[in-house]
Amino acid sequence: MTATELARMRLSREQDVFALRRLGRAVAELSGLEAQDQIRVATALSEIGREVAASGAGVVFTLDRGELRIAIEHAASTDPRGWEGLALAGRLVDSVTTDTEPGRITITKRLPAHPSRPPAEHIHERLAHLAPITALDELREQNKELAETLEDVRRLNAELQETNQGVMALYNQLSSELEETNRGVVALYAELDEKSSQLRQAAEARNRFWTTVSHELRTPLNSIIGLVRLLVGPGGEPLTEEQTHQVGLIGGSAGTLLSLVSELLDMAKAESGRLRPELATVDLGRLVHQLHLTMQATSDVALRTEVTDEVTEIYTDEVMLTRVLRNLLSNALKFTRQGEVRLSARLDEPAGQVVITVADTGIGIPQEYLRQVFEEFFQVPSPAQAESKGTGIGLSYAAKLTEMLDGALELASTVGEGTTATVRLPYHGGRPQVGRLLIADDDEGFRAAARRMLYGFAGQVDEAADGVEALEVMKDRRPDVVVLDMLMPRLDGNALLQRMSEDDDLREVAVVVVTVAPGKAAEGHPVLSKLDLRREELLRAVLQAAGADRA
Repeated sequence: MTATELARMRLSREQDVFALRRLGRAVAELSGLEAQDQIRVATALSEIGREVAASGAGVVFTLDRGELRIAIEHAASTDPRGWEGLALAGRLVDSVTTDTEPGRITITKRLPAHPSRPPAEHIHERLAHLAPITALDELREQNKELAETLEDVRRLNAELQETNQGVMALYNQLSSELEETNRGVVALYAELDEKSSQLRQAAEARNRFWTTVSHELRTPLNSIIGLVRLLVGPGGEPLTEEQTHQVGLIGGSAGTLLSLVSELLDMAKAESGRLRPELATVDLGRLVHQLHLTMQATSDVALRTEVTDEVTEIYTDEVMLTRVLRNLLSNALKFTRQGEVRLSARLDEPAGQVVITVADTGIGIPQEYLRQVFEEFFQVPSPAQAESKGTGIGLSYAAKLTEMLDGALELASTVGEGTTATVRLPYHGGRPQVGRLLIADDDEGFRAAARRMLYGFAGQVDEAADGVEALEVMKDRRPDVVVLDMLMPRLDGNALLQRMSEDDDLREVAVVVVTVAPGKAAEGHPVLSKLDLRREELLRAVLQAAGADRA
């Protein structure tokens, strides 16, 4: 669609500005603009017209793609961008653009989406018959527009006052409701605190119960096992075949109960935070071989194992890992009637993880129960489950232990085809290069990520959520290196460094600064950005700090 010219005129003296204003208002009216927009267009034209009238100018009005365009070609010698009238015009219309070569100013005003206006040729004809106007007539017209505008302002002011009264009434009502709601929230928080306290007390009572019962059960069970060994061992009186069988059943049941009690005790320790991994170099190949010999003897299903050379030795807690794998193998063998159970261990080098899988060809687990099987004492309802002995804590126990090893336990299963359990553990070859390390950061997610990065690299990793807690941990267990965030509550990084420098025992502790604001980092320490932090960068910085500290 091409532009349609509506009118044009020439400015050669200041009196022509009045005619330009009148013509602009008429064009705006016939183009479908409302009264206030008509006044805005006319005022913008008069402001620019006064700037260019003395040097002569030509003005052309056109309709183009739903916009009213007014082009003013002038011969003014000064730069229009410094004109005060141009700045005022820019606030009245949608846009005012300037082009210095040749001198041109373009005013643009968007028209209503569905304007009520006559055809372009009719607009052109009506504009051609506009009567001449004097300065006095234009002044009267402007005064009339001003009076109408003032009346609109009074009306809007009255509406605004009425609206303000309504807003104040609504504000008062909302304030009253909010105050009442706040009282309810405070009461709810108090109730939640009370419930949380009750839950903590219940959890502590449960842990005490488990611990007490476990200890009380261990003593008689150990006695039973000891007596069974005396009965069937060398030096005891000969037993008949049936007696040997019965005593063997007693010993097997007592051993099973003792294992269950040990698991319950460890579960209680894990939930109370008292069970900590004892990290050391573990011969994974030997561990898997011993499990193969032990577990295969209890099942008719073939058990196959494979450990790749890259993970023959790993750095972890041998007792915890053994219990995790024994639980997984026990479940796999228990629910596999034919086929095989396969345990394999390999290195996922890109992820820096040891991946251990236990895959079986058993009955499988329905998808709706894959999450629930990790709940304590939950057992999948099925005939096979009813035939098998168990308490339902095996997977929950294995998952907790895996989490304590900074790993993850995942399950994938298809009913009738089998189940695959995958254990992922952080991998670090060789012995730890740093003894004890402290991560001081209020971001729990970052602490977990840093712990995974440092797993195996540091012998022991402690955590603190703020500077005060970090100082307490350091005084209790002096670290070799501190990974320190500078922006922490209660006691920030700079204040903590000052406290450390004043303490004879902590003055020489190496520090690595990890922060989102490097500009706030302390000088004299390796500084890393928390954004996109990589494991190799963190390990390099820890070694650098520890080496500098030793130097």
